[in-house]
Amino acid sequence: MRVTKMQAQENRAHIVKTASRLFRERGYDGVGVADLMSAAGFTHGGFYKHFKSKADLMAVAATCGLSHSSEQAQGVGIPEFVNHYLSRAHRDNPGQGCTVAALGGDAARQEAPIKAAFEEGIEQLLASFAEEEEGDNAIDERARRAKLISTFAHSIGAIVLSRACPDDSLLADEILEVCRAEILI
Repeated sequence: MRVTKMQAQENRAHIVKTASRLFRERGYDGVGVADLMSAAGFTHGGFYKHFKSKADLMAVAATCGLSHSSEQAQGVGIPEFVNHYLSRAHRDNPGQGCTVAALGGDAARQEAPIKAAFEEGIEQLLASFAEEEEGDNAIDERARRAKLISTFAHSIGAIVLSRACPDDSLLADEILEVCRAEILI
């Protein structure tokens, strides 16, 4: 049975969404093409009809995940973001959480297209938060951007450190609590 162009586009979008989640859960090296396609409900052979390579999919999936994060950040102030981001719920669900926290370390070791997807996605996130923080004329634009970068980096680092600890670790929770309090001072 022949697949329409619209169905092919829907299939590709489904594969990208599935890959985005699986990569966040397992890392880039923890997901093979066969496993990915099976999880998306397709055969391994269909992969190359949609993507040139796994690296191609990794870049597209990063863009997808980062765009989703940016959309979720729209209309959210820094205190609300920090309270959600530095929560046990976010920490314990990397497949549903922030692409940067889940894959930033992996992305640093990847090729330029994946790094470029992260750079663009991080800029989108910063722009989303900058819109919410506008209006404070006492702080110039450069200082405002520096504060946003610091808040975002501090939050990501806290999630990464917390996830590195065992799930039942008191330190995992302490890291989230201390960093949340420090950021929101």
